[in-house]
Amino acid sequence: MATPVDPPNGIRNQGKHYFSMWQTLFEIDTKYVPIKPIGRGAYGVVCSSVNRETNERVAIKKIHNVFENRIDALRTLRELKLLRHLRHENVVALKDVMMANNKRSFKDVYLVSELMDTDLHQIIKSSQVLSNDHCQYFLFQLLRGLKYIHSANILHRDLKPGNLLVNANCDLKICDFGLARTSNTKVGCIFAELLGRKPIFPGTECLNQIKLIINILGSQREEDLEFIDNPKAKRYIESLPYSPGISFSRLYPNAHVLAIDLLQKMLVLDPSKRISVTEALQHPYMAPLYDPNANPPAQVPIDLDVDEDEDLGAEMIRELMWKEMIHYHPEAATLNNNELSEF
Repeated sequence: MATPVDPPNGIRNQGKHYFSMWQTLFEIDTKYVPIKPIGRGAYGVVCSSVNRETNERVAIKKIHNVFENRIDALRTLRELKLLRHLRHENVVALKDVMMANNKRSFKDVYLVSELMDTDLHQIIKSSQVLSNDHCQYFLFQLLRGLKYIHSANILHRDLKPGNLLVNANCDLKICDFGLARTSNTKVGCIFAELLGRKPIFPGTECLNQIKLIINILGSQREEDLEFIDNPKAKRYIESLPYSPGISFSRLYPNAHVLAIDLLQKMLVLDPSKRISVTEALQHPYMAPLYDPNANPPAQVPIDLDVDEDEDLGAEMIRELMWKEMIHYHPEAATLNNNELSEF
């Protein structure tokens, strides 16, 4: 649970209160009442909380020492910029980025988003029964969210069950855009994991992963490997023993016949021959749920203008993060530097 603590060095910043959760200090705005920690990883610690002004349940993610690693700092900045623009039922909503107390020396960033009950990874590995309706609805929402993201010219690049948040009523929302890029692309492994309750290609490393893929999809024709730019990878695939592949209906004997058909169209090695997100939504398996008129695209494409290869120093990244905070706290833009240190 969240335990109230004294501020570091006894210095209490205005408008903040202090809590300890999982041995991590949270310095958060007084309008948020923390409840308990709910997640921890390389990104930081997440706790559940309530906004006492709106009585809304939220999640607060603390990213500690954000400038310690330049790549991590850029990923945080990228996520802030993206989530400010993305507004969709199947994309997690960023409600607030807490204002730091000092523009020139802040180290931690606090993101406030809508609170969800769990994630798809936890559901898949649980004993909860997953019916065809569950699989269909989860996949529909994932595809719907992806179509919106792609319409904004964004490629997520880290889709996995752990980054798909779910509520008790089965609402699904895509989260964690730290690896996202401005681009376009085409989905299937998550669907297979839903149907089988385990990863379909549980590779231990790159070559092992390729071997598993070929073993299940079957040996590929030469024209199906033309998309591979890496000659070494191409030669490795061609050197593997012949595999006739494994039937998806054999792998997932309890799956709906239309689910199997859609999965076969998703899990194709050559990306150019894979079914697109829009085509997947129009597949008969999605027919009971999909309404093209209820899936508007993003209003404008998003240009992040932030790349890991870009020559941005820590101070410029700090400045850009500060500007993102200002979007949620416009009143802070009018304060001078002396006031900012006390904000």
